[in-house]
Amino acid sequence: MTTDQITKTQDSLTAAKPLKDQVAVVTGSGRGIGRAIAETLMAAGAKIVISDINEETCNQTAKELCDLGGEVIGVRCNVTASEDVQKLVETVVAKWGRIDVLVNNAGITRDQLIMRMTEQEWQSVIDTNLTSAFKVSQPILKVMSKQRYGRIVNIASTTGVHGNFGQINYAAAKAGLIGLTKTVAIEYASRSITSNAVAPGFIDTAMTQAMKDEARNKILEKIPMQRMGTPADIANTVLFLCLPTSGYITGQTIEVNGGLYT
Repeated sequence: MTTDQITKTQDSLTAAKPLKDQVAVVTGSGRGIGRAIAETLMAAGAKIVISDINEETCNQTAKELCDLGGEVIGVRCNVTASEDVQKLVETVVAKWGRIDVLVNNAGITRDQLIMRMTEQEWQSVIDTNLTSAFKVSQPILKVMSKQRYGRIVNIASTTGVHGNFGQINYAAAKAGLIGLTKTVAIEYASRSITSNAVAPGFIDTAMTQAMKDEARNKILEKIPMQRMGTPADIANTVLFLCLPTSGYITGQTIEVNGGLYT
């Protein structure tokens, strides 16, 4: 998120602070889309837990958000390691006593054609992009259940909805994440806990910026809005699903893709 985008979001949310006194955990939030989500939830009044596998990035981002005036802690966490996840949850509960929002954003890519993909390339993406959401959600759902309130948002992908050339591992993981989202929604609706997914299209991040111009232009030709999405586009959709007023929306997958595939 740029400084201007942060300022505009903060200005629009300053008066209401709809997430005031709530605690939000965002995995993979040291940079990119995860960081934009954390900044936006912070602007809405939430206390933020920055979680990232890179400890330096995690702590630096937490410090920068604190400097912007938020209540923020950084907790280094490898979301594929159960012991790290348990420590994350224990640290947050010890600090603030509750967890109101969970955004499962951590993810990786290991793109390859199916005939060339190794088992390790397959499994690492499944572990990081799908299994980790189960590992993080399970203990946090216990906390939310006691509160009888919670918002879970899983960052899926249009690839998980439609598939994509050379991304069978990523597509399978994100499709599985959508199934996980729907099942949690069914199991926890009676406790006022919602579970939804946001499926980004092509977003202007470091990963897409590294693409060759020819590849980027081919993608842009398919997007009716004729632009890449921004991390702010994703963050604002996540915020909407995290609001107390969105309590009757659960089990849904919202594609944020500028009209791609429509």
